[in-house]
Amino acid sequence: MTLYRNGLVVFIIANASMLNFVYTQNAQHNLPEEDNDHLKPPEPHSVQKSTENSPRSDNTNYKGDFITEKELQSADDGNLPVKVKHEGVKLTIKSPVAATVHDSHKDSTVSESSNMDSNKKPEEERKKAKNEEELLDAVLGDLAEAFAKDREEAEKLELKQEEEARAKTAPITKPTPPPLTEEENQALEIYEQGMSILNKTKSTRPDRKAAYKLFEQAAKMNNSAARLATAMGYLYGDYLHLNLAKAKQTFDDLSQSSGCPKSQLGLGLMYATGLGVTSSQAKAIVYLTFAALGGEPMAQMSLGYRYWSGVGLQQSCEAALTYYKKVADRVAQEVSLSGGTTTQRVRLQDELENTGQSSGMLDDDLIQYYQFLADKGDIQAQVGLGQLHYQGGRGVAQDHERALNYFHMAADAGNANAMAFLGKMYAEGGGYIKQNNETAFQYFQKAADEGNPVGQSGLGIMYLYGRGVTKDYQKAFKLFSLAADQGWVDGQLQLGTMYYSGLGVKQDFKMAVKYFNLASQSGHILAFYNLAQMHSTGTGVMRSCHTAVELFKNVAERGDWATMLMDAHQQYKDGHVDLTLIKYLLLAELGYEVAQSNAAFILDQGESSLFSKEEIYPRALLEWGRAASQGYAIARVKLGDYHYYGYGTDVDYEVAAEHYQLASETQHNAQAMFNLGYMHERGLGLKQDVHLAKRYYDLAAETSTDAQVPVTLALAKLSVIYSSEFGWDYWKTQYPWLDMQPYTETVGQNWDLYLIILLTGVLGLIIYAHYMR
Repeated sequence: MTLYRNGLVVFIIANASMLNFVYTQNAQHNLPEEDNDHLKPPEPHSVQKSTENSPRSDNTNYKGDFITEKELQSADDGNLPVKVKHEGVKLTIKSPVAATVHDSHKDSTVSESSNMDSNKKPEEERKKAKNEEELLDAVLGDLAEAFAKDREEAEKLELKQEEEARAKTAPITKPTPPPLTEEENQALEIYEQGMSILNKTKSTRPDRKAAYKLFEQAAKMNNSAARLATAMGYLYGDYLHLNLAKAKQTFDDLSQSSGCPKSQLGLGLMYATGLGVTSSQAKAIVYLTFAALGGEPMAQMSLGYRYWSGVGLQQSCEAALTYYKKVADRVAQEVSLSGGTTTQRVRLQDELENTGQSSGMLDDDLIQYYQFLADKGDIQAQVGLGQLHYQGGRGVAQDHERALNYFHMAADAGNANAMAFLGKMYAEGGGYIKQNNETAFQYFQKAADEGNPVGQSGLGIMYLYGRGVTKDYQKAFKLFSLAADQGWVDGQLQLGTMYYSGLGVKQDFKMAVKYFNLASQSGHILAFYNLAQMHSTGTGVMRSCHTAVELFKNVAERGDWATMLMDAHQQYKDGHVDLTLIKYLLLAELGYEVAQSNAAFILDQGESSLFSKEEIYPRALLEWGRAASQGYAIARVKLGDYHYYGYGTDVDYEVAAEHYQLASETQHNAQAMFNLGYMHERGLGLKQDVHLAKRYYDLAAETSTDAQVPVTLALAKLSVIYSSEFGWDYWKTQYPWLDMQPYTETVGQNWDLYLIILLTGVLGLIIYAHYMR
């Protein structure tokens, strides 16, 4: 490899006995032999003198042999030809200045004679020619040395490039890990045995406890995965004895040794909640950030919530959008045709206040009753239990084996809904059923022929994506339209998808938004996800970061980790209050409003022994505040109560009134209205005004029927005490027992509340006596 183009030769031509540099390109012209005599060199190019230390500026590659300095000197002395092989061209230099070009096919010579009769030349010209020859020798010598050096450098560069090319094309091989020792192999086998127990669909609580015992055994043999599993077990206390100190120590070790994202998540949540450690929001944010960078979705959720609500971080909607979108993308990818597992969210405060009402959880006795009906051949019970076990929720675990049996029983009886759900199960496949497009198509077709919207939607999906049939957007659109007209969520969702992507119809983002909104009203995860995507990019709607974050948050909260909400509620019913509180506190850090309000409720009731009495009310106040900021009305009223009574903070009537005002105006809470009426009546934090007090009392009674009795008593008290503002002082002088000041000093500022309670008791006795007659 050289630094000059192929097929080029440098001609050194004398101009009045000085050499000029000319190149020719014989390889490109390919002239016949008879035309070689007419070759004319192109115009000379100016060439800067090269030295040893002056690298060439052009990087073009040339091939050929080089003229050595010795050959150039010998050519100058005896008119010896110096041959340079170069693409079929050789250069002959004659002394003192002559150049001849020879073609390799025909030795044709073009010469320019510069020999002059020395007798006819003056002495000065001979001296001048001699000086020019010496100058030529020096120039040619420098040129030869520069050529040699350039060639050496070019060869080195070529070798380097070849090595780099080989390195790029060579396959990348990871270093082979060292073989496991006998103890490490044994630990791995024990860990895998425990995982196989956990992954069983019908693993019972004793089975899971046995699995965690195996994890403990493998962890003692230093298996990293088993150590992480046991640390989580110590933190949650589900299947291992609660041990926060051991959990923290294991998380620390794994974080420092391998940078495990899940261990960093565990440390972040422990520092955020103050479980087993001194609470530190700064450390929590650091650990959660590293875990989020490692791809841990729960850490990404926690940071998304913190940026969204400004907890420990500067509020940033765009940052929250980034984190929540990452989690939502992951959740949306795992959603199947069933729409995902249903998660029941139960507020403990609502359960307490509405004891007689259903919380959405099915009682075991009711489930057994439906099973009895299904076994007796009740088709509706069979379909209902099949759907319940197919999607899970309402206190019932997802069980596709049972769902399949119930659907088959109802389908054999000719129920179209059961046929459609069988089509869904065969289209998806699973542990108890092999995926089969042909069978799914048959069940969908039978259900669709009966006008069933579930079957129509399922059949449309098969035509839309070409599953077992040829793609047909027109048929798919027609089937989805029929299903959507009957209000079926999957039909609405798929119509939105077709309008969004322009599949079989003209692309129409407004229609897509319409159908996605309809599907979201039924709670479909993908409807929320698609709407979030459109709001985040401003597609078909005005871009709204706040709306996009709320929608992505809704999707993110449907992940697998949401099952801990139902686990915590079941543990609370079983009396494991501390374990329930731990789960709710950890989920509260992920932004679950239900977890925040439930954690605050447990702390408010004083049912847990995890924290000291001094910590309970401040922690409850914190969780009530977070839940209130997400729109929970009772949490907002609780904030007012805490500031009114001074729980976990100083007594501040004005702040209490502000919280009551918010709950009253934005959420129409009857309790908040009643409290505002009382504060106006007493002049606590608000201007004392009997008329405004009466107005708020009346509003509370209009808003909720439950408030009518206390409002009646409060208005009765107002009419008695404030019936005559001008004559009250006179009556107090005549009847000193009417002066309320002594009673206020004795029972406190809330004497009137005690009076209302007393009057309520008297009213109850009167009613009881009336019915006893």
